This record gives sequence, C-alpha cells and structure tokens, in this order.
Amino acid sequence: MLPDALFLNVHMYGIMIAVGLLFTFLVLFLYAKKRAVNPKFVDFVFYDAIIAILLGFAAATLFQSVYNYLEHPEQGFHLGGMTFIGGLIGGALVFLAVYFFTRNNIRKNIPGKLTDVLPIVPCCITIAHAFGRIGCFFAGCCYGKETDSFLGVKFPGLPNPVHPTQLYEAAFLFLLFAFFTYLVMKKKDQHNLGLYFVLYGVFRFAIEFLRGDDRGKFIGVLSPSQFWSIVMILIGLFLIFALPRIMRAVEEKKKADQ
Repeated sequence: MLPDALFLNVHMYGIMIAVGLLFTFLVLFLYAKKRAVNPKFVDFVFYDAIIAILLGFAAATLFQSVYNYLEHPEQGFHLGGMTFIGGLIGGALVFLAVYFFTRNNIRKNIPGKLTDVLPIVPCCITIAHAFGRIGCFFAGCCYGKETDSFLGVKFPGLPNPVHPTQLYEAAFLFLLFAFFTYLVMKKKDQHNLGLYFVLYGVFRFAIEFLRGDDRGKFIGVLSPSQFWSIVMILIGLFLIFALPRIMRAVEEKKKADQ
C-alpha cells in the first residue's frame, strides 16, 4: 500500500517525469555520439524535442479533455487529465513541423538528416515513458482491476488491492528500451521506430483490458487508447514493410530518369 502522503502522491510524479526527461536527453546525446551523428544536428534535434515535449504535454491534456467531453457532454468541456498517446501524437506533429519548417533557414547549414536519429527515438521515448509510469504508480492513477493475487497493491482511496498496471507497463517499457538499445548499438537497425509502434501498440491494446480506472468508450467498445493503439500498429507495419519499398521505387525512378 502506498503511504498516503502528499510528497509521495503528488511530487514523486513530477520527479519521475523529470528523471525520465533527463534520461531521454542523455540517451539522445550518448547514442547519437555512438552513431557519429553530427553534433550540431543533435543540438538542433535537442531544441526541437524540447518544444515538442512542452506542447506534447498540452496535447496530452487536450486529448483527454476531448475524450471526457465526448463521454459526458452534459458536464461541459473543461481541461483535465492527460493521456500518453495524445501527448505522443501532438509531440510528434510539433517535432516534425519544426523540423520541416526550419529546413530552409535555421537547418540549411546544419549537416544531418532525420534518418540519422530516428533509430534512437524509440530509446528516448521508452525510457521517459517508463519513468513516467513509475510516477503514475506513486500518484495512484492508471491502476488496474481488483485482484487477490500477491501482486495486488492497495492504493489510498480504493477499497481493495488492484493490479499495479503502472509497474507492469514500466517493466515492459524498460525491456523495450534494452531491446532498442541493442538494435541501435549492435545492429544499426533502421526499423526501430516501426517496431516501437507495433510492439507498444500491441501491449497497450492488451493492457487496457486489465485497467481498472474508467477507460471510457471512443469507437464501439474500444477505449480511446485501444483505438490509437490500432493506429500505431498500422503505422508501424507501414514503416517496416511498405515505406522501404516506396523509397526503393522512388530511388529507382530517379536513376531511370537520369
């Protein structure tokens, strides 16, 4: 059972978020150096990521607020709560927008391209998200269904022990981080981002069945997170199988036209 203390229930969430972000940027700089990515380009990615993260938190709140309104329109629209996938979507769109809109001025004299760092991105996301889920555990949110197993945790405000789904997800994310680190360091794998979308999408879809907090309904019987998990899986499969073929076809066409 978590101690019912303000420090643990509130501030530890923020501390874990901060630790996750610290590790995110450490991983970015260390792994980019290992892959010999141009330092100036890494600095650009760093500043772009800061903007994306800040606005990603805003997107996480906005997405959750929209879900809340769709489920209970009689309560009116108000900002509250956060959802990871909403933050991921918003943050990714902001990052790409900054990246492409600055290529003709700020970035034009900085050697480097997006594919230099894309394999590192899943390492950065998973390590930050893992610590974030530990923060959720301390805050007592995102908990699982009631259980009488030895894994059950008694949170303040809940009548019975529940599955600590926050820790289940954190453990999975740390494993993903180790897996993607191995691929980046040993295999130079270019499919990391696609694999991340597929693997996390499948896990997130499945663990939603174990969640005990109100998940809401989005489309049919799917919760919002399950819907976006399916989207993530489809995007991941596209990145792994379809995009390389499209890129090869484009390169072959360019060669044929020359």
